[in-house]
Amino acid sequence: MSGGDAAARSRFAWAVTGSGHCLEEAIALAARLPDVDLFLSAAAEEVLAQYGLPLDDLKKRFRVFRDKSASSVPVGQLYGDVYHTVVVAPATSNTVAKCAYGFSDTLPTNMFAQAGKLGIPGIVFACDTEPVVVTQSPHDWVTLRPRRIELDNVERLRAIDFCQVVCSPDELEAVLDARLQHLCLKWNTSSS
Repeated sequence: MSGGDAAARSRFAWAVTGSGHCLEEAIALAARLPDVDLFLSAAAEEVLAQYGLPLDDLKKRFRVFRDKSASSVPVGQLYGDVYHTVVVAPATSNTVAKCAYGFSDTLPTNMFAQAGKLGIPGIVFACDTEPVVVTQSPHDWVTLRPRRIELDNVERLRAIDFCQVVCSPDELEAVLDARLQHLCLKWNTSSS
């Protein structure tokens, strides 16, 4: 991955969508990165609460931007050379489809689209990537069978410029580790 002057761009932009799939693992990875800002869709706010991740707790660790404007005002920060990487994790099949087809009508999809237009590398943790996905709902484990359209959209997303698609928390961690090395950065070792 390449893109832009990493010296001027000093932060990760981490967009959260309305998926609960590996949500806790994704937020835990975000917390280990240096200088991360969270960008939440309206659906993400609902889902975070359902999974026991209250907004007030996240604000203690991250700068948090919420999807409260029709034009996704926080996206403008991408133009100020603040971010070197945009992560969308976890990404619902709806978000994957929107990103794959160029729709940008939520804060995460706007962040993804504008980052690509600026040459800022994007990493998308797509949830529906296998014929069978076992995931934790707020109350129980469920088995999902993504349809061909969801799987095709993941493949379409892989072809988008400045985008790397990952399919598991372990793969996300490995790609983030490579990105940190490229930027000469290190994981946070403290839990605060």
